[in-house]
Amino acid sequence: MKKDIILAGVGGQGILSIAFVIDNAAMKQGLFFKQAEVHGMAQRGGAVQSHLRYSDEEIYSDLVPRGKADIILGVEPLESLRYLDYLAPEGIVISSSKPFINIPDYPGIDLVLDKIRALKNHVLVDSEALAKEAGSVRAQNMVMVGAASRFLGLEEASLLEYVKQLFAPKGEKLVDLNVKAFQLGKGAAAAA
Repeated sequence: MKKDIILAGVGGQGILSIAFVIDNAAMKQGLFFKQAEVHGMAQRGGAVQSHLRYSDEEIYSDLVPRGKADIILGVEPLESLRYLDYLAPEGIVISSSKPFINIPDYPGIDLVLDKIRALKNHVLVDSEALAKEAGSVRAQNMVMVGAASRFLGLEEASLLEYVKQLFAPKGEKLVDLNVKAFQLGKGAAAAA
């Protein structure tokens, strides 16, 4: 088993929290794992990406080769499109449908979403609405982990264990909120 994943979003969307959950779930299952982060601008709103690689065989490079990503997981739709040259022919784009408009010439959202919909394999999720339903718009990142969960090749129990661990220092209410966000994302992706 091998998975190469590009996480894409902008600063403040919790890309590194997504990486924490997936990375730790992979390690718990005894998989080899590598991660490389590119933070772009270090402030809220700048492009952020992370390369995640895990396998049952040793991995020698931190970076996903172009044309080899099994999954592009985007918390922002335009950022999801930015990394299409990394996507393998049978790869999937799992993206939020809600833009984070941080540039004056952001293209029309319908155009962006049409480009994602034109891909052979894609899942679009309204992460903002689902996060609000869970209790906080800031839970969009865990909505997207849930949306990707069936494509990751990892045990759901392991993913949820690290969602809980990530938010445990902030209290049970936040743990429950983020578990709910995960479940709502999972359900939305299954229905897509």
